[in-house]
Amino acid sequence: MNSGFPSSSVAEIAFFVLGGIMGSFLNVCIYRIPREGSIVRPGSRCPACTAAIRAYDNIPLVSYLMLRGRCRRCGEAISIRYPLVELITAALFAAFFRIYGLSLELAASLVLVCLLTVISFIDLDFMIIPDVLSLGGLALGVALSFFRPSFGIVDSLTGVLVGGGVLFAIAKGYELLRKREGMGLGDVKLLGMIGAFCGIEGVVFTLVSASCIGTVVGIPLTLIALPFGPFLSLGALLYMIAGQDLIRLVFRMIAR
Repeated sequence: MNSGFPSSSVAEIAFFVLGGIMGSFLNVCIYRIPREGSIVRPGSRCPACTAAIRAYDNIPLVSYLMLRGRCRRCGEAISIRYPLVELITAALFAAFFRIYGLSLELAASLVLVCLLTVISFIDLDFMIIPDVLSLGGLALGVALSFFRPSFGIVDSLTGVLVGGGVLFAIAKGYELLRKREGMGLGDVKLLGMIGAFCGIEGVVFTLVSASCIGTVVGIPLTLIALPFGPFLSLGALLYMIAGQDLIRLVFRMIAR
């Protein structure tokens, strides 16, 4: 009799834990990359008092709860964003393992999850998307396409060209009509990066869903300048999780 967890459940828990650990590292990237700091040295420190954070105070999710959201040394409040990033990454790692199992598609998806998470939170804070992430991610997406059995180099390159080209055309068209910039080149490079991982279909789904979500969120927040990067990232995640099923559903509804 097997009274323990099924093996798949144990693996999902393991990927949740792995995602939390990765989320802790992504927090370092989110804080240091836009400030042009090293993501390797020094080790994790309190942003307020710069005290080094001990290993037992750096356990994803758990340490935040144990410390009640405050630095052990100076008592300064720790941003809720830190456990939020860890929780988001942990949940997505477990979710994508359930979708893809142990496979090259899982590896590619988790790489994109990490890139989109870091890009989204940096864009929210600084209204920029660093080239090291977007262009570096684009190159990585193209490189991974050589090893993905169901997604080849042609899919990746056409995704890059359509993703970057379509958004660049929209951005320039808006600028010509309105005589002001409405979308930065960072978003163009981001959609090109998404195309490298998701292809043309993913680009179209991402752009349409991001525009719809951005409109719904933006209407009640018209006085706040919202970056488009997080909406593109959310659209790409939706595509990876359920995009093809949603596309088929839409076509069935149209065909009726």
